[in-house]
Amino acid sequence: MDNPLTARLPIARTLREQLGSIRRVYLRGNRIVRRDDFAQYPETVLLLHGFFQTRNVWEVMEERLRYDGYGVFSFDLGGLLWRFNTRSIPDLSATIADKIEGICARYGLDRFHIIGHSKGGMIARHYVQHHGGDKRAKSLITLGSPHHGTPTAAVGVGLMAGGLISKSPFQMLPGSALIRMLKKDTFPPGIPITSVYSRHDLVCPWWCSVLRPRPGETSMENEEVTKVGHTALTYDPGVYKIIRDRLHDASEIWQERRQG
Repeated sequence: MDNPLTARLPIARTLREQLGSIRRVYLRGNRIVRRDDFAQYPETVLLLHGFFQTRNVWEVMEERLRYDGYGVFSFDLGGLLWRFNTRSIPDLSATIADKIEGICARYGLDRFHIIGHSKGGMIARHYVQHHGGDKRAKSLITLGSPHHGTPTAAVGVGLMAGGLISKSPFQMLPGSALIRMLKKDTFPPGIPITSVYSRHDLVCPWWCSVLRPRPGETSMENEEVTKVGHTALTYDPGVYKIIRDRLHDASEIWQERRQG
């Protein structure tokens, strides 16, 4: 007879890869150690986490980036219970814009790269397109972000009591006003944007994440990975290799612009 515990392990592993570790992501609050040295590095990266998660989801990513010589910073995006990311995308992008200007003035930071996971990628895109982020961002990489909305946001609508707790899930539904606005507006051509998506992402199916550039939008690219769950996109080594290559390429582009 099969061991019931063994039979449950693949299910538990799948849930962890799709939604994240309950202990390490959800129960720890926002416990990433704050460091104020990020602006001292030649290249700096801002990390923005997704809906109903905390910035603990970036623990592995931050360690890898620092090991490879990048300065890293992230924000506590607040929300439900003052820890989970449930505030609206426009509100968060405006808040981030204000915080970033204060940080840039305080630390002498000029430009930086942005990596956004899931909803975090949509916050970053809104910031770049509508809150002056085009004057700060060197590049944007999104991981499993619903650029066309995702049908699973309907689950979030239910969890948020049909919008009474948070309207954020409505904004990530296919065809929402926010999705239509972001797709209608032109993404700044001088900022490379890469969407990394997975065929095994159950939260944001791959067709929801694929960027579809219009004529002239040459800065948009897609990177497909397989056998990586939604939250696993933040710590999978293959995904990190793509991120490292993209950051390197974007940094070289900005160096060439500066020298030219």
